Amino acid sequence: MRFCRFDDNRLGLIEGDTVRDVTDAADILPDVRWPLPHGDLFLAHFDAVRTEMERLAANAPTRPVKDVKLLSPIANPDKIVAAPVNYQLHLDEARTDTGINFGSGVKTIAECGVFLKATSSLVGPGEGVVADWSDRRIDHELELAVVIGRKGFRISEDDALGHVAGYTMGLDMTIRGTEDRSYRKSLDTFTVLGPWVVTADELPDAGALDFELKVNGETRQKSNTRHLVFDVPKLIAVASKAYTLHPGDIILTGTPEGVAPVVPGDLMHAWFEGIGETEIRVRGA
Repeated sequence: MRFCRFDDNRLGLIEGDTVRDVTDAADILPDVRWPLPHGDLFLAHFDAVRTEMERLAANAPTRPVKDVKLLSPIANPDKIVAAPVNYQLHLDEARTDTGINFGSGVKTIAECGVFLKATSSLVGPGEGVVADWSDRRIDHELELAVVIGRKGFRISEDDALGHVAGYTMGLDMTIRGTEDRSYRKSLDTFTVLGPWVVTADELPDAGALDFELKVNGETRQKSNTRHLVFDVPKLIAVASKAYTLHPGDIILTGTPEGVAPVVPGDLMHAWFEGIGETEIRVRGA
């Protein structure tokens, strides 16, 4: 299954170039009151909602995907966990490019672990990226995004994939500088997720996926997830050693070499094998 969120928080099923509006499936979600439970309500009850989406699909109204505004398919993650320098060639470029490292030493992922991004930075491809710090270099970083579907703490690598609801692609935008990663990567619109989630049963092996990012038609990043230093099970184990993972939590797995600046007016085109493709516009304030 491929599901998305679009326009004014509509729920959609993706079939080829078409989206089926199955928003009414969300009516089966329980009413909640303050204090809200941890995690994304949709993902916490995904099995039941999925059944209802499939029931409604045959008679659901359809629209071309190109005619809708794609939002982040995950609305309310508890956490966005990100993996720094998780491709060897990106580590190499970060250590040699002063525009990336600003004269500081770049540690390996084994040395520095994972970090958190603000959930307020989350948007979908249709919302675009705001790049309004004109005095600073703002880079694109395309990566595989893992969506957690089952709560877990101190999850073993052997059990890790059983906690995955699905996969999508993420852009981990960043301002280069000397501040902490969580600051430089948490600006509004700096986590782009989408265009939809592909459920784990349709993408059983995320460990060997080709992907590519173009900016204004020029290839900037091109790699395969087989080159991850910490693969998906390892990242889930490392993250859950520190944090309880809840349904809807997002793990950004890291970016390969080729990171480079973008400016307002640029058009980024992201493609991931087994997931799909999407375009993200860079705009000013």
